[in-house]
Amino acid sequence: MASHPSRIDSPKDLMDVTLEVYTRYHEMKKEKSHHQEKKPEDSNSSSSHPQNSPSSSQKKNNNFQMRDKTHYSLLNKDFKLMNSEKERRTKEGLCTYCGGKNSLESCFKRPQKKLAQPSGKFHSQGKA
Repeated sequence: MASHPSRIDSPKDLMDVTLEVYTRYHEMKKEKSHHQEKKPEDSNSSSSHPQNSPSSSQKKNNNFQMRDKTHYSLLNKDFKLMNSEKERRTKEGLCTYCGGKNSLESCFKRPQKKLAQPSGKFHSQGKA
C-alpha cells in the first residue's frame, strides 16, 4: 500500500486510499480463511499450479481495483457523471446511471425516488 499519497488533499485521494484499504482488507480476509480451510495437497496437484503465478483471487482484486479507479475518472469534481460520458452512453443506448444495457427508468442500481406526499391542505385564495 505504498502508492497512497502522504497527504489526502482531495476527495479523489481519499477514495483512492479507501479503495486500497478496502481491497487489502478483503485480500487478507481471504488469505486468512484460505489458510484455515487449507487441506493437504498431493504432489501432482501442486506441480500444476506454480507458486509464483498470481492466484485467481489476486487477479479479481486487481481487476476490481482498476475498474473502480476507472469509474472515478468518469466523474467530475462534484462526483457526477461527466457530460461526455453521459453523451457516449446515450449514443450507445446504455443506461446513463449504471452504464448497463438497460434503460435509465428500469435501472435496478439507481435509487428509487420517493414521491412527494400531498399535504392534504389546500388553500383557496378566492376574491372576497
